[in-house]
Order: sequence, then structure tokens, then C-alpha cells
Amino acid sequence: MTSADLVVIGGGQSGLATANAAARRGLRPLMLDAAAGPGGSWPAYYDSLTLFSPARFSGLPGMPFPGDPDRYPVRDEVVAYLTAYTEALDAEVRSGTRVQQVTATQDGFMITTVDGGVVRAPAVVAASGGFGFPFRPKLAGLESFTGRVLHAAEYRNPDGLAGARVVVVGGGNSAVQIAVELARVAAVSITTRGKLRFQRQRILGRDFHWWLTRTGLDTSRWGPRLVSGTVPVIDDGRYRAAVAAGRPDHRPLPQRFDGDRIVWGDGTSCSAQRGWERGWRVVRRWRCGGGGDCRCAGIGV
Repeated sequence: MTSADLVVIGGGQSGLATANAAARRGLRPLMLDAAAGPGGSWPAYYDSLTLFSPARFSGLPGMPFPGDPDRYPVRDEVVAYLTAYTEALDAEVRSGTRVQQVTATQDGFMITTVDGGVVRAPAVVAASGGFGFPFRPKLAGLESFTGRVLHAAEYRNPDGLAGARVVVVGGGNSAVQIAVELARVAAVSITTRGKLRFQRQRILGRDFHWWLTRTGLDTSRWGPRLVSGTVPVIDDGRYRAAVAAGRPDHRPLPQRFDGDRIVWGDGTSCSAQRGWERGWRVVRRWRCGGGGDCRCAGIGV
């Protein structure tokens, strides 16, 4: 059994920033991370993932993100940065250590890991994020769907999807990034309950994060009140243009799954071969009729 002033569960950005803040205040933080190496969940994200915040706004306390501050870092750059941050951290880090249970005690908490380890600490911060336990939306008929369903955590790149018929359910930033990427090699539709919303990435030559900082809206209690509806897609123009050109096209949310078919509210359907379910949304690969690059007749864009 070991002890620490603070146990941080999770080795991603939040966990690292928390451990850094604790160490700067003279505490002995211990960070427990289920991942085999540094970077939290980032090494497992899809290959082309690109931040929508520039490097100058993507660093953690005490270590600026290196390189051109106005560029938008890609996944591997983030992994490299988080690795360097972990190595410079004044805290003990135990990778490959999954927490099984946290129990309240009279003097704090007892943290038990799956390998039988026990740590006692007066305080615990859970910073594990949602990647390991993503939300799976309830869709009518999904439980009896006969096609193959994979979580998007297993999606890496479009390899093996050339010529496929793909339907992406959900309109968040990652969903749109993946849909546009797949549309270069496949026939892709992105489907949502409502309209896709886009937020200009740069305004008058400045990234919108700069404007949020300059106006104080990023820390003001009024900032969240100015945002309503679904989360917008941060766009430099390429995603809106791709959707407008039909690569991918935009369609309503499917009504249900029926056997191996996806069915829309107007009665049209497509036969599904396999697919991806991504995090809090769904991404699936479909083949219509006899396969090939086909479209479901009668479905509006």
C-alpha cells in the first residue's frame, strides 16, 4: 500500500494540468493512467484528427505548445507534446494502471487498481474523460441490426472503404471531420436531427479563440449564455464547402434499423453491410442494393 497527497485518475490534458497545479502547491500528486504510455487517449484517436484551436491556445500550464503558435496541431503533434509534458511533470506517473474502485474512508479515500494495488490519499480527482466509456445512442432496431457495428474509437483512416456507401449519424466536429475525409474515397451522407451549424474559425484574420480571450467571453459567466442549440462545427470554410458540394451530402436522421437495413422517415432505405459507431454519435458503412457507389432514391439532401 502506498500513499499520496492527491491521486489523479487519468493521464490526458485534465489529469496532467491537475497534477501540475498540485505539484506547484507543494503537494505530492500520483497520477494513475490506464493507457500503456503517455498521452492519455490521444494515441488511440483517428489518424487525421486536427485541433480546432491554434497551438497558442492548446498548451497546458507551464509549457507552451511548440512551433508556429497560429497553426492547428494534428494528433501526433498533440501526443508528442503530452509525452514531453508528462516527462517534465514533477509527479509520479503510473501508466498501464487502471483504477477499479474508489472508496471513501474516515481520512480520505482508498483507491484500488485492477492489479490489486492500493493507494490512500486525502483527495482524488477523476480526470479519465469519456473516451473509454463513450455514449451509445439508443436507435430503434439497433439491438436486432444484423450488420457489423464498430465503435469509432476503432476508426483510424479510410483504408478499406474506397467505393463504400457510408452514413454518418451526428454532426459534431469529429463526425464532420471523419465524414469529409471518407467522402474523398466513398459515397458519404451525414445525418442529423437538425441543421448542421458552422462557426467561422477565423474572424478578421484572427482565430475566434483570440476574440474570446480578448473580449473576456471565454471566462465570463455570460459566455455560455450566448451559445444555444447544438455545438457548431469549427470551420475554416472547407467543411461547409464540402457539404454544400455533396461530399458528404446532408440528410435527416434515420428513423430506424430493420434487419440489415437503415430506414428513413419517408420510407426509403439502404441495405447495410458494416459500419462504425463513433463516441457519442454513430458512423456506419452501408451498401445499397447490389453494392457499389449507389444512392437511396428519394432521399433529399
